[in-house]
Amino acid sequence: MTDTQVRPPAAGAHKAPPEIRPGAVRADKARKKRRRKEALTAHLFLAPWFVGLLFITAGPLFASLYLSFTDYSPIGGASWIGLENYTRMLDDPRFLKGLSNTAVYVFVSVPLQLAFALALALILDRGVRGLPIYRSVYYLPSLLGSSVAVAILWRKMFGANGLFNDFLDIFGIEGRSWIADPDTALSTLIVLNVWTFGSPMVIFLAGLRQIPPSYYEAASIDGAGKVRQFFSITMPLLTPIIFFNLVLQLINAFQSFTQAFVVSGGNGSPSDSTLLYTMYVYNKGFTSFEMGYASAMAWVLVVIIASLTAVNFLMSKYWVFYSDK
Repeated sequence: MTDTQVRPPAAGAHKAPPEIRPGAVRADKARKKRRRKEALTAHLFLAPWFVGLLFITAGPLFASLYLSFTDYSPIGGASWIGLENYTRMLDDPRFLKGLSNTAVYVFVSVPLQLAFALALALILDRGVRGLPIYRSVYYLPSLLGSSVAVAILWRKMFGANGLFNDFLDIFGIEGRSWIADPDTALSTLIVLNVWTFGSPMVIFLAGLRQIPPSYYEAASIDGAGKVRQFFSITMPLLTPIIFFNLVLQLINAFQSFTQAFVVSGGNGSPSDSTLLYTMYVYNKGFTSFEMGYASAMAWVLVVIIASLTAVNFLMSKYWVFYSDK
């Protein structure tokens, strides 16, 4: 090997580390300090939420899970009874009645509510003048529908001398006390839930505004009518919004309480026809002071809602279409 040839570095030899400038060290320390400060600030802002989650949500949640396995009354203590509260439900006729009433209430009112909300959203999407005013007016029932005042008004309206019977008198139809009849009392609550269509309607309207008009123009050129455009363009592109509203409204319907409590006077009358599941949980916990049994029923409701939500998510892959697919 001549002197002009470059010799390979010896084994184990390393390049000398680059010289670290003092300014770069200071800049790196300043960045780390700034990041720590930002992280501390973020944690301070999140601290109230974490405190609320721990003491207002998670704490009572796990406490109720424990109480569901006990015979507990606020007046006395709690004694462990295992699964007795859960097995007791199978022989409780009012529990089964409340469950069946709630099932009818949910699976009838929610589809009707979504259908009515979608129909109204389609009408408003056609370019109605003063759309913000209509949107606000139609959204109000969603805000007021679960209030005590509206429930009292609903009870008066469907009573023997209510406005609904006055409307029927115009057509010569003899009315009755729809609230006091076991065959129609639950139907009035279903109508009330359908009336609170404002929230899904606004969401449907926002989804309709996201569909490009060029799709409808191309379909019109190909000879597709309005009905064909609705089922071939509008519905497929709107399925994510339908799925979102369906899950949200199912959860809300299972948790309905105020309307049935006020309309029925707090006892599910007449003949338990308006006894919803949440009302029976309330009566057992805060009227009969059977907190252990009420906690067990509350956890059964959690399992029912979670199971239906999971089923909806599993089935969504067969009918929900996303634009990125």
